[in-house]
Amino acid sequence: MRYEAPRRLEDAVSLLAGQDGAHVLAGGTDLLVKLRSEMIEPEMIVDIKRIEGMREIAAEDGGWRIGAAVSGAEMGEHAGLVADWPGVVEAAGLIGSTQIQGRATLAGNLCNASPAADSVPAMVAAGATVRIAGPNGMRDMDVIDVPQKPGKTALERGEFIASVWLPARGERSSDAYLRFIPRTEMDIAVVGCGISLSLDEGDRVTAARVSLGAVGPKVMLVEEAAEAITRRVLDEAALSDLAAACSAAATPIDDKRGTIDFRRHVAGVLARRAAVIAAKRAKGETA
Repeated sequence: MRYEAPRRLEDAVSLLAGQDGAHVLAGGTDLLVKLRSEMIEPEMIVDIKRIEGMREIAAEDGGWRIGAAVSGAEMGEHAGLVADWPGVVEAAGLIGSTQIQGRATLAGNLCNASPAADSVPAMVAAGATVRIAGPNGMRDMDVIDVPQKPGKTALERGEFIASVWLPARGERSSDAYLRFIPRTEMDIAVVGCGISLSLDEGDRVTAARVSLGAVGPKVMLVEEAAEAITRRVLDEAALSDLAAACSAAATPIDDKRGTIDFRRHVAGVLARRAAVIAAKRAKGETA
């Protein structure tokens, strides 16, 4: 196996495009597990951490550009990012143990293409995009379009995610992410829910995005759930409609971690709770 650590974006693209079985190393928390368990036998590992910008969080167009090799722990230490997108930061902080969070990245969690990835529903709710480097230059893609099915992404040969962009938050806006797991920590989501919303001065929801994870083959954006609370105050009736829309949209499977009916119910419960937290944050209250 060949190891390369290029310092230029173009060199990384060239290496990935020119070698069958090449894999990108950013944080490496998923890649190393697959290597040790012999799930993969890559011909080449391309470490992107030395490329300029890969380890940076930078303000851009009112939002934040997060390099592909920025860890969840580093995100949690960035005051501006935490203030604007606390739900996304919290979701990244749920990936694995404290040690894992020191290495795990948004880009890696996304490219693993697991339906139960914690950071992906939060990014989808935030309306995040990724910047993809490849043989034909750079292109942007909505986060929701990157996973195609479990273990499969929309990235083409020679392409890799260079950064994630979270848009400008706006006034009286915030987000939240919640998941259900059987254990208290270090487990994958049975159900995950991300919600981003904005409120007017009368506390009515003016815009919302609602996403679910682990209840389908890939993360889903539940437009019906967002419509259920838009132009409404988040009272009991609105929250009940939100929960019903999320439960109806969920298409989970039965397995040892949860039944279909249980997961559908939990999707609604988490949506209610996440919406309340996001609304409190949008109003400047402690969630």
